[in-house]
Amino acid sequence: MTTRHVVMWSGGITSWATARHVIERHGAASTTLLFADTLVEDEDLYAFNEQASKQLGVPITRVADGRDPWQVFEDKRWLGNTRIAQCSMELKLKPCKVWLAASPNHTFGNTTLYVGIDWTETERMPAIVKGWAPWTVAAPLTEPPYRDKAQLLNEARAAGLMRPRLYRLGFAHNNCGGACVKGGVAQWVRVLEVFPERYARAEAAEVKMRALLGKDVSILRDRTGGTTTPLTLTALRARIEEQPDQLDLFDEGGCGCFTEDVAA
Repeated sequence: MTTRHVVMWSGGITSWATARHVIERHGAASTTLLFADTLVEDEDLYAFNEQASKQLGVPITRVADGRDPWQVFEDKRWLGNTRIAQCSMELKLKPCKVWLAASPNHTFGNTTLYVGIDWTETERMPAIVKGWAPWTVAAPLTEPPYRDKAQLLNEARAAGLMRPRLYRLGFAHNNCGGACVKGGVAQWVRVLEVFPERYARAEAAEVKMRALLGKDVSILRDRTGGTTTPLTLTALRARIEEQPDQLDLFDEGGCGCFTEDVAA
């Protein structure tokens, strides 16, 4: 039976670098680029997917739940936040597992799954391995030679690929249109500045969830003064306008898709 290799493709630079490594080592014929579409991705992500697919010589295999993150939060009656966000489980993990289960060519014994985390995120691997068991999981970027995202972006450019817009605008990840609920204050300040319509949609969704649940919930947390309290996007927008000196612009947060939430 042919050994198969499935790269969990997000459209981010580390998934491209992971795919390149896998294809160089195992060949394009046995490699699948499995992309779970959250339906809130930036337009440039799809353009990057198309370019990268041609450059790597492997088509993108797309799966989708059909909902976006805000619909998932309503269905689950839980507002995703920097700690827990069921959107990654519902929109990425589950559709990918369904695809794997339905594929007669991919079995536990002949298939390895690859995730695009790097050497700075090795603490996430136990949760990933546990969540995907009994599938075999590998993360090539956690091994030498170690490169950071800037180096990987330069390597992609040298290969003739575009730099996705979110990276050009300073976002840490090329996922969910820049408006990932696992992002921190700095990310949302940037969203309001460059994608005000996306911020407005997220703000309205948060307001709706607070009313639906009847609770003081929020995507963000305010940690000023040594205590942690909810920080709504409405309150953050007011603070940006009135008290910008009180913003934590180092709080970028991080994408947890295919990582922490895998074992949820």
